[in-house]
Amino acid sequence: MEGPASPLPQQKSAHQNEHAYPARIRSTANITLHRFHLQRVSHSMGALRLRLLLCIGVALCALPAAFGQKADVSPAPHPALVGYFPQWALYDDQPYLVKNLISPGGKAPLVDQINYAQGFVTNGRCSVADPNADLNFTFNAQQSVNGIADSPSQPFRGHLHQLQLLKRKFPHLRILISLEGRGSDFAQDAQPENRQAFVASCVDIFLKGHLAPGIEAPGLFDGIDVDWEFPHEPDAANFQALLREFRRQMNAVRPALKLTIAVGHTPHMYPGTDVAAVASLVDQVGLMTYDFIGPWSDTTGLLAPLSAAPDFDGGTVARSIEAWRQSGVPTSKLLMGVPFYAYGWHQVSDDAHGLFQEGQGIHGDRPYPYIQGLIEHSTVYRDPISQAPWLFDGDVFWTYEDPVSIAYKAGFARDQRLGGVMIWELGEDDASAVLLRAAHRALNEDAAPEIATPELKPVSASPLNRNRLQ
Repeated sequence: MEGPASPLPQQKSAHQNEHAYPARIRSTANITLHRFHLQRVSHSMGALRLRLLLCIGVALCALPAAFGQKADVSPAPHPALVGYFPQWALYDDQPYLVKNLISPGGKAPLVDQINYAQGFVTNGRCSVADPNADLNFTFNAQQSVNGIADSPSQPFRGHLHQLQLLKRKFPHLRILISLEGRGSDFAQDAQPENRQAFVASCVDIFLKGHLAPGIEAPGLFDGIDVDWEFPHEPDAANFQALLREFRRQMNAVRPALKLTIAVGHTPHMYPGTDVAAVASLVDQVGLMTYDFIGPWSDTTGLLAPLSAAPDFDGGTVARSIEAWRQSGVPTSKLLMGVPFYAYGWHQVSDDAHGLFQEGQGIHGDRPYPYIQGLIEHSTVYRDPISQAPWLFDGDVFWTYEDPVSIAYKAGFARDQRLGGVMIWELGEDDASAVLLRAAHRALNEDAAPEIATPELKPVSASPLNRNRLQ
């Protein structure tokens, strides 16, 4: 690991595989909420609370016009909160468990849909990615969804059994298996001579429930999420045909099963693909609207800014959403991707408080609790257009999301009538699920984000370069 930050074990998935490093605030103390000129904050908590409400309210009202759309006051469909569950987080120092999905007091899960990451795509077929985590791990009573310890002699254990218990407790919860693997494997499996057998293997294991000899769980999964990163131009026709085959075989099992895809920032990443035709075959199109910048770059930046000044020359979430809309994807099928992780650089100049400055990338990503541990000794800055925060201590720069920026994004998704919000990934939240709760509140209530604690660190900041985010 490079830089002064302490290393954390990193688990990678195909969701993160082919674009380097892809894929909590328990308290907002010490966060400076800047006015539009990012001036010194020295007012009372009441004034800060009012300023944040006004800032977010004005910006959200302005976004539809900036997005080229008239405001619509008709009732909107309920947007879904979709979260990727990280199979590999079982092995973290503080494991992330299925039980973590239940809100305090044993109430319903905060998410509407779980995309379980992951099922493997390899050797021409689907398979259970980690039999130990998925099928064999023995959870104790404290770890189990129903409060009953697994017996080592029972054939079905692991995360998938816990998901089965969760679904029995909350029948309206939807659980999809996320199929992940190398782009080259997907390309081979999508070939005409291979695709029918490949799809049949996925349907047999995950939808018909033949998980392993002696382990049957039909009905556990409500659909399939295809994460092919990324089809090249020669794959375009086969990509569409593969999805059509998934839809055909899934309908034969149960017509209500969901078929979804995860896609990159822009349709330009899919040359030759008839995006509108692809969209007609699937129920959701999850936009991986993050990693606009990262430690592979020698310049700092914001990993997933919602919006920017018109002359900003980089990518934003809003621009990605509009590009997919223009390509023919119905707004109601679009999911806005939101990262729960952070990227960092060290040896960063203190000009502009480290933003858009040269630096040495810190390898890998870090979860939100790691950022929480740095806040006391750093300063948090916030871009007034996107509400994206960054952390800078004079040398080390971190870009990440916090409850304020996530609530702002979720509110945008709700007001724009998107299909919902897609989290990568749930295990990088804190133990109280502060990020997930912020997204849930904003999607379901017309409420501003909460400011949790009284003492905000007053700092000053100068306006950002107008050729960058302002």
